[in-house]
Amino acid sequence: MSDYTKILLEESEMPTRWYNVVPDLPTPPPPQLHPGTLQPATAEDFEAMFPKALIAQEMSQERYIDIPEEVLDVYRLWRPSPLFRARRLERLLGTPAKIFYKYEGVSPAGSHKPNTAVPQVWYNAQEGIKKLTTETGAGQWGSSLAFACAQFGLECEVWQVAASYRAKPHRRTMMEIWGGKVHPSPSDLTEFGRSLLAKDPDHPGSLGIAISEAVSEALEDKDTRYALGSVLNHVLLHQTIIGEEALLQLAKVGETPDLLVGCTGGGSNFGGLAFPFLREKLAGKINPVIRCVEPTACPTLTKGQYRYDFGDTAGLTPLMKMHTLGHSFIPEPIHAGGLRYHGMAPLVSHIYDLGLVEAIAIPQTECFAAALQFARSEGIVPAPEPTHALAATIREALACKESGEEKVILTALCGHGHLDLASYDKYMSGEMEDLDLSDEVIAAAMASVPNLA
Repeated sequence: MSDYTKILLEESEMPTRWYNVVPDLPTPPPPQLHPGTLQPATAEDFEAMFPKALIAQEMSQERYIDIPEEVLDVYRLWRPSPLFRARRLERLLGTPAKIFYKYEGVSPAGSHKPNTAVPQVWYNAQEGIKKLTTETGAGQWGSSLAFACAQFGLECEVWQVAASYRAKPHRRTMMEIWGGKVHPSPSDLTEFGRSLLAKDPDHPGSLGIAISEAVSEALEDKDTRYALGSVLNHVLLHQTIIGEEALLQLAKVGETPDLLVGCTGGGSNFGGLAFPFLREKLAGKINPVIRCVEPTACPTLTKGQYRYDFGDTAGLTPLMKMHTLGHSFIPEPIHAGGLRYHGMAPLVSHIYDLGLVEAIAIPQTECFAAALQFARSEGIVPAPEPTHALAATIREALACKESGEEKVILTALCGHGHLDLASYDKYMSGEMEDLDLSDEVIAAAMASVPNLA
């Protein structure tokens, strides 16, 4: 049998609806709270940050939401994305497991992030918004939003976590090619940023800080709104096109997963792949184990507390019930910059709290070792973020080798690592270190989290 399996959908088979998991959950997720009144947030509370259409999606109880034709037209630049069977990796590991990966690195920005960037920009454009601000860590989200803004003629201004801004200069170049304006965060452009730089001119930044800066700028201009690349319900909604396609592709070859594995930072890649499969599991049609994988340096699910907390460091956003390490937490500058967020998507946190998914944390050297095995067998250099899912996949495949069990494993390769080669150089030269998060550091960050039920 051939060592190569690529499962494609025809353009006509591409899903035309996003899936909202909320109506199918055993209990509804806790509401977001207004930061001033601590009462459940209303649609009006979000209107200074988001267009009305996205607010409606954020609060929607509809199971499916149609994808606008203008969004589908841009999606067709790279969607449907391919599903591969990793036969060469299976052979390298000597495992009886079947490993499938959904590859999102075929998008213009090289990651899954355009799946939500495109609709977010389109909905803003429909309501007359002229400019979007945002944050970005490693740069996948910032470059995706810049690309999407270029498609619909909006300005794009990005605050990039300073550690990633310095370590990944070509991400900034990519954003600028698409017309984006990029600042390191913390920056001297906002009051909050200046206050942090006054204390530490070499501040490494965090996604929470970058969110605060981007939100504060958006609130000052009626023609500007803020766009978030993960965490919120409408973002995960848009990403479900990944899982919907994967369901159709696996059906083409008569397979169903025994294990679904996804990396988790803010939760959008994981939710996008997992939620459609969770729907089928809740309906009793399939029964996969669904596993979140996060870095040991930022273990939000495995060490964080399920509490109401701010999505940003300055406390400008609504309070969300989520697994959190504390909004003041400053993660170490690990190479998986997209996973350095203090909280987890409320929907992912809720299903984890319900016991519908499980979570593990893996150190970054094991992740990069897995990335080299994958690259040398399958040919694709992964972004640092999905190497966590690959490491967990390899762990499971080797366990199958020991037990002789023929499991079907599905994972999402949510982006390529062509702009992350400095990280690979660090690993291959022996300079990369594993970082573990102490209970003392977590306790210090959690001290500032509001004490709410």
